[in-house]
Amino acid sequence: MTEPENAAQSAAQETKNDKPTLPKDVRVRFCPSPTGTPHVGMVRTALFNWAEARATGGKLIFRIEDTDAARDSEESYNQILEALRWLGIDWDEGIDVGGPHGPYRQSERTDIYKDVAAKLLAAGYAYESYSTPEEIKERNLAAGRPAEFGYDGYDRDLTEEQKAAFRAEGRKPALRIRMPDEDIAFDDLIRGRIEFKAGSVPDYVIVRPNGDALYTLTNPVDDALMEINVVLRGEDLLSSTPRQIVLYRYLEALGIAKTTPLFGHMPYVMGQGNKKLSKRDPESNLFNHRDAGFIREGLLNYLALLGWSIAPDRDVFSMQEMIEKFDVRDVKANPARFDLDKAISINAEHIRMLDADDFLRRSVPYLHRDGVVSADSWDALTEREQAVLTAAAPLVQPRVRLLGEVAGMVGSLLSTDGYIEPDDDARKQLKDSAGAVLDLAVATLEGVSEADWKTDFLHETLNKALVEDGGYKPRLAFGPVRVAMSGRRVSPPLFESMEIVGREVSLARLRGLREHL
Repeated sequence: MTEPENAAQSAAQETKNDKPTLPKDVRVRFCPSPTGTPHVGMVRTALFNWAEARATGGKLIFRIEDTDAARDSEESYNQILEALRWLGIDWDEGIDVGGPHGPYRQSERTDIYKDVAAKLLAAGYAYESYSTPEEIKERNLAAGRPAEFGYDGYDRDLTEEQKAAFRAEGRKPALRIRMPDEDIAFDDLIRGRIEFKAGSVPDYVIVRPNGDALYTLTNPVDDALMEINVVLRGEDLLSSTPRQIVLYRYLEALGIAKTTPLFGHMPYVMGQGNKKLSKRDPESNLFNHRDAGFIREGLLNYLALLGWSIAPDRDVFSMQEMIEKFDVRDVKANPARFDLDKAISINAEHIRMLDADDFLRRSVPYLHRDGVVSADSWDALTEREQAVLTAAAPLVQPRVRLLGEVAGMVGSLLSTDGYIEPDDDARKQLKDSAGAVLDLAVATLEGVSEADWKTDFLHETLNKALVEDGGYKPRLAFGPVRVAMSGRRVSPPLFESMEIVGREVSLARLRGLREHL
């Protein structure tokens, strides 16, 4: 190892030494709420948890937090499963896999939360709170505080008589956790030491007056019972961490939790204009990227770069390589920006690394969607379609960045049409000489036999006729021929395309464009 490599390794180790040591048997979890279409921030969370589990030989537990009946949907639940399966992110316990800590949907764990809430109340860690939001605002204003200042602890020490009076009014209490009057500090796996001053976090609700348990209770209870010891989640949840730490203390005291997990808060993913990437942003929607033609390897590679890197001078890597190098303590705390152009560039690299057969099989659903082949699977294609695509693969694969671009590249090769209407940008590049060039090309190629209709011979023949003898510059010579063959400004290599399409159709297209100039 060189001196710079030694120094870099030492610096990295010193950084890790400033952060907590990971448990021997890492147990992480991915616990989304089914409230919309899967987005890239959610997938980045799943990816980092998955990578940490695989890198350490630990376990990834996948559960669904679906206690918000007004927002949760079965459609979203199924989309989350579809997203993880498409991406190849697997898990060791949880949904559809099972395990010792089920059920793994919160909507099926209601009795568990009621039992834990009752124990917290009986032990004095939680208390009944009868204050309405309006009363809290009024008390804040009366005390000279802003109306939205938050809960003021009014119900902490209600007497039994006061509670009885509230019940007599028909009120039902919420349950709040009693926060200690002390600073709360923890060592974040990504951000280092974080402290919250005493009094900065008010007593918070864990059960609504109607008896419904809130995320503030269900999430830590599930983590405790599922023995999660490393919690990797978004920076937006950092403010709730002191509440969870206090609740863990109480759960440990009650024998419900074995330990308080380590926390790591991943950086925001930013979109356009220095704003946090919103679920409403089109580039946030995972399935938009899949529909455009991202492959799982390319998209996961790019999402891994949103806060982490495998090496200072390297952006492209496989998931196996990520597993070998990943340590959550190397994740950067600074916000990461989602750059679609860079994501597409990385995806192009991964497309080029696919075996030709794999590339074709993955492309077929997009080709069928775009109407250029007869079926959505390779085995169901016609023999001609398979033959054309097999010949086209080495021409197209190095030139596309997304699988959604393949149809535009091979559509003209699969078509038997004698004339292809040029795209606007292709027609605009045709010069005044295009007609004469096409006339000369047709006259030259009519003399080429079917047997000689091969890439190299076509190249030599047209180059001699149009460039050497005709005096046209290559761009002016071959541009009209390319537009005639594909209708596009950018297409697969010209002479290889002419061989694939064949003599009869090629000549018909040259004549067809000439007639439509």
